[in-house]
Amino acid sequence: MLESGELAGLHTRHGCVIMRAARSPLIAMSIQSVHKDYRNLVELNYQLYNGLFLTLPLDAVQQTGVLLPLLEEACREGLESGANPRQILGDFFASHRPDFDEDAKVAFLFKVIQYVERQIVLVDALEDAAFEKIHETAAGNELQRLGGGGGAEGSQRALLERFRARVTLTAHPTQFYPGKVLAIITDLTGAIRGQDIARARNLLQQLGNTPFFNKEKPSPLDEAVNLGWYLGNIFYPAIARIHSRLGEQFNGGYRPNPQLLSVGFWPGGDRDGNPRVTPAITGKVASKLRNLIISRYHRDVRRLKRRLSYAEVHERLEDIELRLHRELVNELEQAFASPAELIAELEQIREMVIGRYQSLYLDQLDSFLLKVRTFGFHFASLDIRQDSRVLGASLDQAIQGNPGKFPADFGQFEESKKIDFLLGLDQNLDWSESTDPLSTDTMESLALMRDIQARNGELACHRYIISNCRGPLDVAVLLALLRGTGWRRPSVDIVPLFETIADLERAGEFMGRLYDDPRYREHLRRRDCRQTVMLGFSDGTKDGGYVTANWSIYKSKEDITRVSRRAGVEVNFFDGRGGPPARGGGNTYQFYAALGKTIESNQIQLTVQGQTISSHYGTRQAAEHNLRQLLAAGLENNLLELPEREIEPRQRELLEQLSAISLKHYQRFKSHPEFLPYLEQMSTMSYYSQSNIASRPARRGGGGGADFEDLRAIPFVGAWGQLGQNVPGFYGLGTALRQVADAGRLRELKELHQRNRFFRTLVGNSMQSMSKANFALTAHLAEHPRFGAFWRLIHDEFRLSREMVLRISGQNTLLEDNPASRLSIELRQRIVLPLLVIQQFAFMQVNREELREADRSRYEKMIIRCMFGNINASRNSA
Repeated sequence: MLESGELAGLHTRHGCVIMRAARSPLIAMSIQSVHKDYRNLVELNYQLYNGLFLTLPLDAVQQTGVLLPLLEEACREGLESGANPRQILGDFFASHRPDFDEDAKVAFLFKVIQYVERQIVLVDALEDAAFEKIHETAAGNELQRLGGGGGAEGSQRALLERFRARVTLTAHPTQFYPGKVLAIITDLTGAIRGQDIARARNLLQQLGNTPFFNKEKPSPLDEAVNLGWYLGNIFYPAIARIHSRLGEQFNGGYRPNPQLLSVGFWPGGDRDGNPRVTPAITGKVASKLRNLIISRYHRDVRRLKRRLSYAEVHERLEDIELRLHRELVNELEQAFASPAELIAELEQIREMVIGRYQSLYLDQLDSFLLKVRTFGFHFASLDIRQDSRVLGASLDQAIQGNPGKFPADFGQFEESKKIDFLLGLDQNLDWSESTDPLSTDTMESLALMRDIQARNGELACHRYIISNCRGPLDVAVLLALLRGTGWRRPSVDIVPLFETIADLERAGEFMGRLYDDPRYREHLRRRDCRQTVMLGFSDGTKDGGYVTANWSIYKSKEDITRVSRRAGVEVNFFDGRGGPPARGGGNTYQFYAALGKTIESNQIQLTVQGQTISSHYGTRQAAEHNLRQLLAAGLENNLLELPEREIEPRQRELLEQLSAISLKHYQRFKSHPEFLPYLEQMSTMSYYSQSNIASRPARRGGGGGADFEDLRAIPFVGAWGQLGQNVPGFYGLGTALRQVADAGRLRELKELHQRNRFFRTLVGNSMQSMSKANFALTAHLAEHPRFGAFWRLIHDEFRLSREMVLRISGQNTLLEDNPASRLSIELRQRIVLPLLVIQQFAFMQVNREELREADRSRYEKMIIRCMFGNINASRNSA
C-alpha cells in the first residue's frame, strides 16, 4: 500500500532541496515572500490564462477543453485510491463519454495530449515572466554580494581579470520545441509581463494551431541553427550586460576580461556516435556561427552610427558597416582578415571620440569593442568530440595505409612503448585508401579544424574531446593523428573525457604519466601550460550509481589537481553535466561553490543541454542571473576561506564508507536479471530513437541491441524519469545512510550534512530527483507476474532514501526551504498527470498479447507523444 505522500507532485510534501537545520528569521521571511509571489504571479495567473485557453475553438474532438479538468481530477483521485491507469480511463469514459467507441477514445486522448503540451508552455511563459520575482534575483545576486566593497576589492578585480567561465551548448535529445514554438513562448512571456490579455489570448490560439513535434529527425545543421537563436538573442546581449554591471559595481575600476564569459558549441562538431555529423556539416556550422556574429556586429554598428554622428567617425563606421554587409551577402568575401583588424579600426575611432568629441557615447563604443574581443569572428567555440575506440580504429587504418611509417609489430607493443612511439611520431599520414567511413571522417575533421581556425580564428575550433578516454594511450593516438594531417604544432587542446568509475579513479595517474613525458609537456607549453580535463557525470552515474559517481568525480578532481600543480600545469575542469541531478544537474551555484582548495577552480566549464538551455538561458533575465551565479561560485572559491568547503579526514572516511555501500548496492541492483528487461518493456527507453527530437541515436554505434555499456545516458535516465521513478538520482543513497546510521553514526551524518557543503549539495540534488517521483503511477506493477518483485525493490529504496535524507537534514518535507521549486514541481506535476496516466495506459495496451498490430502502432505513437510533454514539464528530465 502506498503512503499518501507518494503521489509526488500533487501534495506539498513532495519536493526537494537542501536546508540547514536552523533557519534565521530573515530566511523564513524570504521563503514566505517567494511562496506568495509564486502563488500570485504564476498559479493564479495560470488559472486565468488556462481558463481562456480551454475555451478557445481548437477542438477537433468534442468538448476536450471542458473535459480536461475532469480528467485531471479522475487521474488524481484514481491513483490515490489505488486504481491502475486502465481502470482510471475506463471509469472516466464510462462516466463522461459512454458514447465513445475505441477510435473516439483514442482520438480524445491524443487531443488531451495536445492540450496538456500547450498548458506546459503556458506555465513556462508564466514562470519566465515572473523569473526575477520568484527567484529573487536582486537579493540572491551572489556576484553583487562578493563585489560589495571593502578591502578585498583589489583582489576581486585581479581575479576577474584572469578567471574564466564557459557554458557549452549541446544538442542532446531532450528539447523538442521547434523554433516557431520557442518564438511564441517568447512573445507570450512578453504579453504576460505586460498584462496584455487580448494579445496573450491570440498567442494561445496560435499556439493551439501550431505543430509541436518534428515529422522528421532534425539534422545536426538544424540543431545548430536552432541553438543559434540563443547565441544571438540571449548570450550576446546578456554577457555584454554582465560586463557593464561589473563596471558599475567597481565604479570604473574594472578592466574587462574578454574571456571572462564565453560559449562553447557542440552541434555539428560532436560526432561521438552520431553518424549524421560529417566534415561538410562541421564546416557549414562554423560558417553559420561566423555569419551569425557578423550579422550582430552589423546591427550594432548601424546603431552606433545613430549616436556617433561626428565628422570622420561616422564615415569610418559607415565603411565598417559596408564591409560587414558585403560579407553577409557573400560569405566568400571576408570583411576583415581577423578580429584584430576590426579592433584596431575601432580603437582608432575610440581615440577620435575621446580626443575630439568629449567622450560622448564612448560607453556604447566600448561595449561594442568588448563584444568583438569576446566573440571574435567565431561567436562560440566549436568543439570536436569522438569516442576513443573510433580514434583507435582510425590509427589502425593509418597503420594499414602507411606501410613503413609504423613498426611491423606495433600491435604487439606494450602500452608504454606504444605511447612512446606515438608521441614521437611526426610524419604525414595518407588516409586516401581508408575503407572505414568513421576513420576517414576522423582524419578529415582533424584537418578541418586547421581550416576553420584559419578563417574564423583559433578560438573557433580549438578543442578535441576524447570520449570514453581510457588513459594516456588515447591522448597519444590523437596527437599522432593530428600531426599526421601535416599539422606539426597543432593549436588544439586535447581534452580527455573520463567517464567510468574505474577511469575516474585512475585519472590522476593517467595525467601524471602524460605530464612526465617531455614531448607532451612541449605540446602543453604551446597551450600556455593549461590542460583541460572533462569528467562525465552521466555515464559515471550509469556505471556506479549516484553517490559513487559524484564522490569519484570529486576525488578525481583532487587527484588531477595534485599532479597538475606538481607538474606546473594549470588544469581546467570541464564538467559534462546533463539536466537532472542523475546526470550532474541540480543547483549549479551550490555545486561549484562546494569545491575546496584541493580542487583547481581558475575556470568553470560545463555543458548545458536540452530543455535546461531554455529553462536556464531562455530569457535574458534568466541567462544573466545564471551566468552571474556561475561567476560568483568560481570567485567565491578563490576569494573566501570557508571551512564548510573543505573535507576533513573524518568526513572523508565517512564519505568513502557511504560511497562503498552505495556502489555495492547499486551494482547488485544493476546486475538484477530483470534490470534491462524492465527498462526495455516497461519504460520509454527504446522509444527515444523514434521520437524525432534530435539527430543522435539512442546507443553508441547506432545499434539497437541490449548492450548496457553502449546505451546512452539520456534514454537511460530519461526512461526512469518518464516512469516517475528517477532511480539514477537516489538509488543506493538510502541504504548507505541507513547502514551508517545503524552503526551508531547518525549524529556524524547530521553533522556532515550541516558542516560540509559538498555533502549537502549531493543530498539536496538527490532530494530534487525524489521530489519528482510518483510511484502511485506504476503501483499496479507491484503485482506484475514478472516485474512485481523488481518494482517493489525500487519502491523500497525510494522510501528508505526519502526517509533518511529528511532525517539527516532536519527537514520535515522535501523542498521545504525552496518554495519556488516546490510549487513549480507541484503545478507541473498536476498538469502533466493526465499525460503520465495516458502513457502508462498505452504501455498496458501495448503489452497485451491479443492486441492487433494496427492498434499496437497507434498506442506506441501515444507513448512517444506523451514523452514530449513529460520532458518539457520536467525542464531537466535527461
